[in-house]
This record gives sequence, C-alpha cells and structure tokens, in this order.
Amino acid sequence: MTTSDKPGRVVVIGTVGIDDIETAHESVQGVLGGSATYAALASRHFAPTTMSSVVGHDFPTAHRELLSERDIDLSSLETADGLTFRWGGRYAENMNVRETTFVDLNVLENFDPRVPAHAKAESFVFLGNTDPSIQLRILEQVVDPRFVVVDSMDLWIEGDRQQVSRVFARCDCVVLNDEEARLFGGHANIPRAVRTILDLGPTYVVVKRGEFGAALVSDHGWFFAPAYPLDDVVDPTGAGDSFAGAFLGSLAAAGSTDEAALRRAVIYGSVAASFTVEAFSVDRLAELTRHDIDSRYVEFGDFAAF
Repeated sequence: MTTSDKPGRVVVIGTVGIDDIETAHESVQGVLGGSATYAALASRHFAPTTMSSVVGHDFPTAHRELLSERDIDLSSLETADGLTFRWGGRYAENMNVRETTFVDLNVLENFDPRVPAHAKAESFVFLGNTDPSIQLRILEQVVDPRFVVVDSMDLWIEGDRQQVSRVFARCDCVVLNDEEARLFGGHANIPRAVRTILDLGPTYVVVKRGEFGAALVSDHGWFFAPAYPLDDVVDPTGAGDSFAGAFLGSLAAAGSTDEAALRRAVIYGSVAASFTVEAFSVDRLAELTRHDIDSRYVEFGDFAAF
C-alpha cells in the first residue's frame, strides 16, 4: 500500500454475469449481476472506476450500455467465445438464508484478466469474489497499489484455501460475511476467526453482518456501523459487493486510508448496500444519485450519535 493525499482511481476485478433470483414472494430471470457489476456501480459515485471482467457473446447490449452510460471504464471488459457467467439463487422468507441453485462459469473458466495501462499504477483495487488464481494474476499486474480490498466466498474457501490464504496475505483489507469469516477462521467466535485472518498479513478485516450492519477490525480495535432500517428487503444479492465498491470508492475519493477515512468509508459502504437491497438486481443501484447517497449518509450519522 502506498500513501498519497491525491484522489485515486478504483480498479474492480470480478464477475459480470446474468442472474436468476428467487425470493419467497417474487422471482426474476436473466437480470444483470456479478461482483464486479455491483462494486463498480457503487464506486463510480466516488471515483473514476475501471472494470476488468469477461462476458460471452450472449451478454445483452442493454446490460453493457447500462454500465457504460454510468461512466464506468469498460476497456477491460472482454467478450469471449462462449456464454456469459450465470448464477442462480433462492432466498428463504428470512433473507439472510440463501441457497445457490446453480453456477455456470462458462467464459469465466478460462478468463485471463488484464488491467489497462492507465489503471495499473497507484490504484485502489477491489478483487471481487472470483477464483483466487484470477485474483493473484491481477495482483501481479498492479504497480504500487494504494489500497487492495479482497472478497471471497465459501466455494473458494473450502475448495482452495491455500490460494485464498495467499491472496489475503497480499491485501490490505479482507471483506467477508460473518459465516465466511467463521469458515475461514475455523472458529464460531467472530473475534477469534478475525484474528486468524489478520495473522496472515492484512491490516483490516470487514465483517459484513447483513441486517445487523458491518464491523471494521484491525489491531487498533473495532468499529461498528449499523444497517439501515428498511421496511421491505426485496433482493439482498450484490449488497456485499456494493458495500465494498462504495467503501473503496470513498477511500479513493479521499486519497487517504487513515482511521477517519476508513470509518467514513464503512458508513458509505453500508449506505450503498442499503439501497441495493431495495430492488432486484442492480435496478436501485443504477438509478442512484450522489445526493441520495449523501442524504442517507447523514441519517446513518444520526442513528449512531449519542
């Protein structure tokens, strides 16, 4: 991690896909999804954002236009022969309980990511939830990154823990939900699980806790952010990636990773996540304005003041 006071660029690496999502009340098919999609749509409100991913020849033109019209740099969004990554999920009445119904890697299986020259140096990098070997290849391309955030999931933690550990060791901040943190850390107790992750080398761990907010943890202590109290959660898909995108975008805009900037970034991450779950897919996230974000940020401050 390098330090600087000037604002920076966000580089987002992860999946861009087509999702089928089912809840207890409604379902949608063929909607825009993917970790890179959600993260980039959140980070673009704060800082210039470059996305690196791959799609197939079946990727709808409307999906691509939605991203490009929001000033996301798509120069590293490749189109390969084959079908786009697809994911399906089913949520229980309790939206914290999700079942993955299918995962079709398709073109992602042979994806060789690249970072464009203008984004390689001194960027704020988000390694979205994807194969850890892809995440490592990105780390080989970036030069003196100012701050690197990584996300992962149970599929990679259980299937390739050694590679996941290598990625974590080279990043500044690891972002996981509470169950993933417990799984990787090998402890039901969150503080003990987080300590296992910190001992690998990252300076910070963010534990996403769904409707209970998020926690930023380091050797200096803990910081807790509340979740926004919503009357109706429509679709939680992508909320964690939106959190990470806004979190990193806020840091890039500030050009700082000091304690105040990090705490502010956690709140902005929670704000972005709260908007994301208000509609299926990226529908709510795509229509947001910075004014919307800042207004809800002020509300978060009121919630936590005492």
